[in-house]
Parts: sequence; structure tokens; C-alpha cells
Amino acid sequence: MQAVYQKMGDALLASGRPIVYSLCQYGLADVWKWGPEVGGNLWRTAGDISDSWDSMSRIGFSQDWLAPYARPGHWNDPDMLEIGNGHMTDTEYRTHMSLWSMLAAPLIAGNDVRNMTASIHDILTNREVIAVDQDKAGHQAKRVWVSGQQEVWTRELSDGDIAVALFNRAPEDAKVKFRWADAGLTPSRIRDLWRHSDRGEIGADYSAEVPGHGVELLRVR
Repeated sequence: MQAVYQKMGDALLASGRPIVYSLCQYGLADVWKWGPEVGGNLWRTAGDISDSWDSMSRIGFSQDWLAPYARPGHWNDPDMLEIGNGHMTDTEYRTHMSLWSMLAAPLIAGNDVRNMTASIHDILTNREVIAVDQDKAGHQAKRVWVSGQQEVWTRELSDGDIAVALFNRAPEDAKVKFRWADAGLTPSRIRDLWRHSDRGEIGADYSAEVPGHGVELLRVR
């Protein structure tokens, strides 16, 4: 498989044009190990996604171990975004957008952008969330805390900030509470990227009511 993709990589280089090379082979043959060698800029890490919570969450939450293979110009690709295709809730779509951004994944809209609701438009164009995905350091997030179906993931950003995502994978609402020290953090500023607002008093613990299948996405200094 590597030799076949090398042929296309060589041809793209010979064209003399800057072309993004996406390797679509569904995560087979440990592509993340040799993708950059053949000139790949992104490579699929799983089978095809579908517009359902089960598909999106199964693929997205299984990606953390691939973090060492992500870097500028070379990206793990868990497949396109299903945001706006109608079979998940807006809450689930915000989780989809947040998780892909924490993963430094390519953000490829898979919906008809000519015909979408205002809420879907706002999810896909949230500049603060996109800035996490597009951060030039290119680090991919890692899972740092788990309690039942609640998880905390962190991602180092180029300006020294840390992106922090609190995920509630359960179908019912839940309080997610953890100690900053357990995530290796001592915050001086907390920015909520979906509410576009700074949090006030900062203590040793952090807690949030997160809706079922929902997320709270923070930028922490």
C-alpha cells in the first residue's frame, strides 16, 4: 500500500504545484507511520463516518492514541464533519465540532452549505473553536481525566494556552467536576469558546453542568 501511494506522491511533487495530498485508505496498514514519507498531508484513521451519535463518538473518542503522529502539515483525519445533515442534535454537533478541533483534524464540511439553519452556520463558523483546530503548533489533544462517561481532554496551543474540553458521553445531563491539578493545570484565565465569555472566579476545582452528549470547550491561560 505504501508503494502505491508513493507513486501519487511523486507525481504530485513533479507537477510543481502546491497540492494537498489526502490518503483515503480508512486507517489500514498503519498509514500514520508512513503517510508523511509518501508526501501525505492527511490520512484517514478509520472507516466512513455517518450522521449519528454512535458513529461520530465511536470514531472521534478513539483517536487519542494517535496524537504522536499529528504535526504541522501532517494530520490524522477521522473523516468529514456530519454537522447539519439532520440526524444529530445541535448539542451533538457542537460536540462533533469541538472533538474534531481538539484532534487537530481537517474540518471538511459534509453538509449542503447553501441550505443550513442559523445554528448550524454558527457551529461551523465559530472562530474561537476553529482557532483551536488550526493552531499552528499542530498538537493533537489527549484524554487526561475520565469518570464514568465524563471525560476531560487537553491540547497545548502555540501561545502557551491550553484548550480543555469537558465531554459528557452519557445521554442524560451530568455535572462534570475535576481538579485542575489532575489535568496538570493552574489557570489564571478561563474562556468559554461556545459562550464567547470569560469565566469569573477560579478555584482549585472546576465543575460544569454539561448536557447529555454535550461539551464545554475552554481556552485556559
